[in-house]
Amino acid sequence: MFIDFQLILYICNMNVVKQIELLCPAKDLETGRLAINYGADAVYIGAGKFGARVAAANELRDIEQLISYAHLFRAKVYITLNTILYDHELEEAEALIHTLYNMGSDALIIQDMGILEMNLPPIPLHASTQTHNYDIERIKFLDQVGFERIILARELTIDEIGSIRKQTNAELEAFVHGALCVSLSGQCYFSQAIAGRSANRGACTQACRMKFDLVDANGKTHYKDRHLLSLKDFNASAKVADMMQAGITSFKIEGRLKDKSYVINNTAYYRKLIDGILDNSHGYCKASSGSTKFSFDPDPEKTFNRGYTSYFLEGRKTEMASFESPKSKGKLVGKVNQIYNDHFLIEANEKFANGDGLCIVDENGRLQGFNLNKAEGNKLYPARMPNLKPAQEVYRNYDKDFLKLIENNKDRRKIAVLLEFSEIQHGFSLMAEDEDGTRVDLTLETEKIKADNPDQARENIVKQLMKTGDTDFIVTQVEVKTTEIYFLPASVLNQLKRQVIVALLQKRMQEYPTPVAQQSVNQVDYPRSAIDYRGNIANKLARQFYSKHSVNAIDPAFELLKSEEITGKTIMTTRYCLKYELGICPSKQTAANRLPEPLFLKDELRSYRLKFDCRNCLMKIVLDDKA
Repeated sequence: MFIDFQLILYICNMNVVKQIELLCPAKDLETGRLAINYGADAVYIGAGKFGARVAAANELRDIEQLISYAHLFRAKVYITLNTILYDHELEEAEALIHTLYNMGSDALIIQDMGILEMNLPPIPLHASTQTHNYDIERIKFLDQVGFERIILARELTIDEIGSIRKQTNAELEAFVHGALCVSLSGQCYFSQAIAGRSANRGACTQACRMKFDLVDANGKTHYKDRHLLSLKDFNASAKVADMMQAGITSFKIEGRLKDKSYVINNTAYYRKLIDGILDNSHGYCKASSGSTKFSFDPDPEKTFNRGYTSYFLEGRKTEMASFESPKSKGKLVGKVNQIYNDHFLIEANEKFANGDGLCIVDENGRLQGFNLNKAEGNKLYPARMPNLKPAQEVYRNYDKDFLKLIENNKDRRKIAVLLEFSEIQHGFSLMAEDEDGTRVDLTLETEKIKADNPDQARENIVKQLMKTGDTDFIVTQVEVKTTEIYFLPASVLNQLKRQVIVALLQKRMQEYPTPVAQQSVNQVDYPRSAIDYRGNIANKLARQFYSKHSVNAIDPAFELLKSEEITGKTIMTTRYCLKYELGICPSKQTAANRLPEPLFLKDELRSYRLKFDCRNCLMKIVLDDKA
């Protein structure tokens, strides 16, 4: 009996069943295809302009190729147009949006509200996390003005996500893995203030990853040359099921600047994780089709990471930051046992290889890395002998064998197909039905020759039709429905099978649904009547949008301010709090040692005053005069 794909589709499309999406980064066409191949239900990629990662821009022809590949698997491609726009860019941005829609893009991820005032095609809009999706009133506003999806701030707890779900109708997307911006997204002006490079324009210098001194009101330095704002990477893998229950339907991996090994490893890891949850849950199904059998065991700790934190998912915790370095720390692999002049012994259950990269945190709290010239079991010979201590923890941030396995593997995503070989009056027919219910029938007019050995002939028919070779399909079942068992040469069967596979592929692409957004026109009021520079309003259409929604006072974006106007302004707002991280929060901790305030961060050029909004549990960084 055939698996009833139509019944499965009906159940998955019922309103009571939610499609769960794994959304992965695409730096370029190659990494986008790899993400799809290893299980992504959707990818997000930057076009040539107006994306929040200027280093990850792509040619339109590459995006078009990625769209075609993704749609084969019913996966989606979202385009990041999530920078703020200047007046002279509006016309070009609008033209680009129409081009992207005509190419088949499934949605736009945007930050600038001026886009809603454009003459748009019916393309779905996703509110970028840079639209500051932390405040419930603003989230409700975005929901009401027509966004199909809202990408939530990383700082939210699971309970806060659940509360948002109860008060909104739009789809909710949340980050599940990758680098963390220490600032509330869209609310960081640090890079623009010190380097003239705007994070909201895709040119962030990652000032938060730099070294700072922490200085108190008396001028005493408590931490020197430490990465005090550099957060560990986000890993919510242990909470995916809880996030799903809270209302998240799209789980996003950060990393449009990461290499292909990061994308392959993490996509495969979360694909397996989510599939395991779906297999044991009611009311959910996968958002795309096809599957991949992995030839390796994915492990997020074996590709780029700064150590992991679940951030605020379960509430405020310490050890969110990585003071020692913003570089990859990798996986904890063991402890130093014995130390010799040119090698050391390690207590570990891992295998090591010549060329591995290891690191330690030294006595000064700084990350020190070194490569292995030679590995003989647990006897390791570094290229340069570091200053090791007995029982010191050792991390591996370059696993040579694992990365080689990932980059050289030939795993392939395949779409399940059922074949039915039937008899017609003047020959035979072959029907193919894929897992999405797409069906094609082809006929072969030929002489019918009864088989001398029916069992062998039947086996040959099934065997030949099961072979799919280097195609995007895998035949999971063949039914032979004939009155007699006939002999057919393998070449005839293979030709018929190739033709039906080509026809099935063409029909799948023809049947891919064109996304159509319901553009809403409404007069819902914005929750505030005045917006300062943190509203990121940099063009006339954005001002027009907010004016329509009852905002009376509109300040220009930070990027439009003169240099003399930025001193004294808050250049970062963050839920991460240095006082809490250091154990000296007066509200939530009982440490006896308090530092004289105000506190300052200092670099080689400037002093940045820390302002603590304890009522809302936020830390702000204010740009002071040059030190």
